[in-house]
Amino acid sequence: MKKISLFLSAITLTLFAGCVSEPPGPFTAQDTTKYTLENTEAFVLMDKQVQYSVTSTGIQYRNLPDGRLEITANIKNRENRRIQVQVNCVFKHEDGTTTGDETPWQTLILGENTTEAVTFTSMNDLARKYTIRVRQAR
Repeated sequence: MKKISLFLSAITLTLFAGCVSEPPGPFTAQDTTKYTLENTEAFVLMDKQVQYSVTSTGIQYRNLPDGRLEITANIKNRENRRIQVQVNCVFKHEDGTTTGDETPWQTLILGENTTEAVTFTSMNDLARKYTIRVRQAR
């Protein structure tokens, strides 16, 4: 009877251990909910390593005189080591659908516990919303 009980306990532990793993990003700075984040959030961390290392300390936006949208994101390294990440911005219509305007990924090197400002400007005057995405440098 003890052998059966131990066997069932081992199976139960194995099953629960398998449930702990998490699928890959995207992640927000404060939340790890993975459903539609790129559609609903302004700042998205694309993988687990970046979720640990990076946060945003603020995002400012303004409409330029010609109607284009300019976004400035303050991106902070939360670690005591230098890291390298890539950032881009997807510009969106009011309803959250993309305007087709997406900036190229740019490499950002962050020193120990530093914050860097990164600015993105839309190519046309259709953008009303945006998503800034951060991923581990490749």
